[in-house]
Amino acid sequence: MAKANASEVVAKIEKAQEARRKRAVLRESHITMSHGSGGKATHNLIDAVFAQALSNPYLDRMEDSAVMSWDASSKVALTTDTYVVSPVTFPGGDIGSLAVHGTINDLAMAGAMALGLSAGFILEEGFPIEDLRHIVTSMAEASARAHVPIVTGDTKVVPRGKGDGIYINTAGIGRLLPGASLGYDKIRVGDKVIVSGDLGDHGIAVMLARESLDIDADVKSDSAPLHEIVYDLITQLGPAIHCLKDPTRGGVATTLNELTQSSRLAIGLQERAIPIKDVVKGTCELLGLDPLTIANEGKLIAIVDAQVADEALAIIRSHEQGYHAQIIGEVLPEPEGMVFMHTDIGGMRVLDMLVGDPLPRIC
Repeated sequence: MAKANASEVVAKIEKAQEARRKRAVLRESHITMSHGSGGKATHNLIDAVFAQALSNPYLDRMEDSAVMSWDASSKVALTTDTYVVSPVTFPGGDIGSLAVHGTINDLAMAGAMALGLSAGFILEEGFPIEDLRHIVTSMAEASARAHVPIVTGDTKVVPRGKGDGIYINTAGIGRLLPGASLGYDKIRVGDKVIVSGDLGDHGIAVMLARESLDIDADVKSDSAPLHEIVYDLITQLGPAIHCLKDPTRGGVATTLNELTQSSRLAIGLQERAIPIKDVVKGTCELLGLDPLTIANEGKLIAIVDAQVADEALAIIRSHEQGYHAQIIGEVLPEPEGMVFMHTDIGGMRVLDMLVGDPLPRIC
């Protein structure tokens, strides 16, 4: 039985590797909700439309932020993100604080500390002014707590029925920390994979707030800024921190697949080490969802030199957002481009990118 299971796993890996060697093909003639999931459909759309038309050395790296030289001695990072979460208010946050945290975090994953943000609002005719005031106040409070000001903005209004209340775009610019040298090309065999805490909270919190489900689950979004954790990691451990990512749309599974495919390495995980709240596990089981593909908005993945893994873990755990951080796996030489997990029952499971869009408009 063990040999049969092993051969089945090998066959699945070989089949997946063969599929990934083929260039992504955009088969749809119109945009679908899956194109916004952050999973396979999103990647196909980006590869087939945006990457080909807009190709340049910065964009071709396909990072969440572009790192550019400011002058001979310093570099800056630039990022942008758009928020369409529904409902706009959910346990643990709202679209305003989410937009601030998300953009600060995208810069932080490049090793940059945010200097300032822009905020663009698309408002639908009829959206309550009091709701808008609440969201803007939430943004102001989030930016003040993070010490990152919103320095410019724009507002547009669309006719009733042509939007869904409010959408927000934020962009940010940040200064790269000295010693920061992050990216998929820095990942090495033997590196350890750390997650900063419990996974799946944000996606489940938003879904339960949106859907009329008879599920008694007290789950709050983990939306939070992560730049202070990153600052301590980079300033204390420098180039031993090889790569940082925040596993938002598509969750940890999608993010790790992006890294293995870009680095042409593999990642092996230990299921027993992955921190997930029982209530999130239970909700996912009831709904047929995989918590490893659920969005997070206040967690990071750190891929670090094995020699500093315990020290990096201690640094992350010293922060409120990192109390439950764990080392969950390591980087392997093969099978190239694959992520797999040793399960609690002694098996092995191949983890793929999110397929479809089971939880649309989650951020």
